[in-house]
Amino acid sequence: MSLSVDIYNKNMPKHIAIIMDGNGRWAQKRFMPRAVGHRAGVKSVRNTVEYCANNSVEVVTLFAFSSENWRRPVAEVDLLMSLFMSSLQREINRLDAKNVRLRFIGDRTAFSDKLQQKMIEAELQTQSNTRLTLIIAVNYGGRWDLCQATQKVIDKMAVGAIEKQEITEQLISDHLSTAGLPEPDLFIRTGGEQRVSNFMLWQLAYTEMYFTSILWPDFDQRSLDEAVKSFKSRQRRFGHTSEQVLNQSVTL
Repeated sequence: MSLSVDIYNKNMPKHIAIIMDGNGRWAQKRFMPRAVGHRAGVKSVRNTVEYCANNSVEVVTLFAFSSENWRRPVAEVDLLMSLFMSSLQREINRLDAKNVRLRFIGDRTAFSDKLQQKMIEAELQTQSNTRLTLIIAVNYGGRWDLCQATQKVIDKMAVGAIEKQEITEQLISDHLSTAGLPEPDLFIRTGGEQRVSNFMLWQLAYTEMYFTSILWPDFDQRSLDEAVKSFKSRQRRFGHTSEQVLNQSVTL
């Protein structure tokens, strides 16, 4: 495939993936329960969705609850589940009115039947929307994603639908939870940590990384704009040399 590359990358990222870190610490700095920080973080979600919808971003993925977050204190996990449910009930009509499509990725089987049903209803209600796709990663892990994709491929091989030599990178991508979506161009992690924490391990292979010490409840549209400006200033080579990119015609 031939691709023309803008060396200064003036275009907006098509897909932004975010680890929303720092809610608990934000609350603790204010001598408040961690739950207050989680509730405050919902405002930053709204700001992020609004910014992306208004700036031609096609997909934004938010890491809301990882497969490792079950290790947190039971009271905090229960609070997160309750907040998740109430936020879904409150926000779904708002997202639908703004022409935002909502999708969930992750292993849903660990959630209550009521919450699973609410997720299905939210996806169905917004499935025809086209302005922005908002992906919420819940009970998600990059290793889980690769395992479930591998299991699907093995199942197809077992019935003769796929031969061994047909297994390619594209085939694996087609069986991930993000199949059919562009891979993230920009990864953002708030809260000061500088790791991907088992998030979209396959999909982040060529993603530009942006880490900030700003805690998630304080991450506003100006903060997001700074991350996007950083992205635009970078030269993305995808394995090619700078000279090849300068010629603005590379083969990927």
